Amino acid sequence: MATEKVFPMTQAGKEKLEQELEYLKSVKRKEVVERIKIARSFGDLSENSEYDSAKEEQAFVEGRITTLENMIRNAKIIQEEAMAGDIVALGRSVTFVELPEGDEETYTIVGSAEADPFEGKISNDSPIAKSLIGRTVGDEVTVQTPGGEMNVRIISIK
Repeated sequence: MATEKVFPMTQAGKEKLEQELEYLKSVKRKEVVERIKIARSFGDLSENSEYDSAKEEQAFVEGRITTLENMIRNAKIIQEEAMAGDIVALGRSVTFVELPEGDEETYTIVGSAEADPFEGKISNDSPIAKSLIGRTVGDEVTVQTPGGEMNVRIISIK
């Protein structure tokens, strides 16, 4: 049997996924079922775009529920002790500056399940995180990105 993927995440990240799962199961699923019932009442299902739309949404919701259940079941919580020290690691926030004279950027490195670049959370599988993990303050690092190479200096780790 194949080994299931492990999803490293913080306790807060796991709780957020559990909340989303609960919402999908207790609220969203019922809303979609109600939309399907209403759409059925419109008659001929073969030409009923409302019914098709509701069924597509139902498939999306059920797929997301399955994904979340898998992620929660295979979650590996990042322990606070593992986040101690002066080394960039999963669960840590790192501030760096792009060289030669770029702006400061701060990101928290999280598991892929928690990644949200708009909130400053990047996946440990991202090119930036892969390049920074294991490094310390003052290190200059070359990051391979889809847009080309980027050179950065680590300013702080929290």
